[in-house]
Amino acid sequence: MIDTTGLQRLVRIGLAPAVVQQLHAMAPPPEGTALLRVTEVQREGLTLHDGLAEQPARLLPALRARLAAQGDALAVGDWVLATRNAFGECWVGERLPPLNQLARRLHDGRDKVERTVIVSNIDTALLVMGLDHDFNPRRLERYVALVLLAGISAVVVLTKRDLCDDSAERLRQAQAVLPPGVPALAVDALGAEPATVLAPWLGQGQTLVLLGSSGAGKSTLTNALLGAAVARVGANRADDSRGRHTTTARTLHQTADGACIIDTPGLRTLRLDGEAGQLDAVFGDIGALALRCRFRDCRHEAEPGCAVREGVSGERLRNYQKLQREARRDSITALERKTQVAQWKVRTRAAKARSDAKRGQD
Repeated sequence: MIDTTGLQRLVRIGLAPAVVQQLHAMAPPPEGTALLRVTEVQREGLTLHDGLAEQPARLLPALRARLAAQGDALAVGDWVLATRNAFGECWVGERLPPLNQLARRLHDGRDKVERTVIVSNIDTALLVMGLDHDFNPRRLERYVALVLLAGISAVVVLTKRDLCDDSAERLRQAQAVLPPGVPALAVDALGAEPATVLAPWLGQGQTLVLLGSSGAGKSTLTNALLGAAVARVGANRADDSRGRHTTTARTLHQTADGACIIDTPGLRTLRLDGEAGQLDAVFGDIGALALRCRFRDCRHEAEPGCAVREGVSGERLRNYQKLQREARRDSITALERKTQVAQWKVRTRAAKARSDAKRGQD
């Protein structure tokens, strides 16, 4: 069975009551089993934390195969059950079901769609975007959708305020595309300011993940929140402010006040892990306006009496429609996709036949 006397120290690395409830509901594990949290995932191993110190571990092949069969994988932030063998090696044999999971989809351009898990058991996602060339409201909408679809609270952190002459205007532009309840803050990531303005989300036992493109300032912000230089920081290119991926792995760190910060590498591609119908909850303004369209099946393209086109900016609507198309394309099966392609070919041949017939009449 598991020794529960040490659970209190695990609160310092994010142990939530819901995880403890899961633990008590499970069948008794073997003697000597410990509850630990994943702080880093390497190609061949893991790093686990017991509330006092980190230790290396390996994942049992049976658990790895079981997760892979479910389109799942172990991630930083997961809670696991581990034991030591006769040689003193730590092996993970079970993972507790995540309270939430942040993931994205990868598409090979043909029929294969893979789901990649980013992190698990997150309270708040800090969406980091630079106020320099990195600033992009459309990309910000995509990040917000990714997080909210996972049931995770989001806070937008606009960094490099000290390098931007119109930070107030860019902050206003960011706030204009955010759904209700998602705050946006502009900060200078150097110094003590980030820890002060983000204090409401940095309470003991809270777990935060930093998401953003390479060079947005995630590692600088991580160092500011931790009060120590634990994350390596690199310079950006001068022409477009792009970073050089100084962070190469997702890693969990602890703040002095007991919050957990997960720094992540920059995301090159960001396809949402969700269904098309779920996007209406993220783009609530479009969903509300759609109820006022003249036609019930309005696609918000060229139909007369479309309330959405009248009430939403063209860029926001196009981004919403693009995300809808991606979600539909990623969720259909290979057979459905082949059927779709066959239908398009039939329609193309029919259109070509009509065009040839018309030219023959002329």
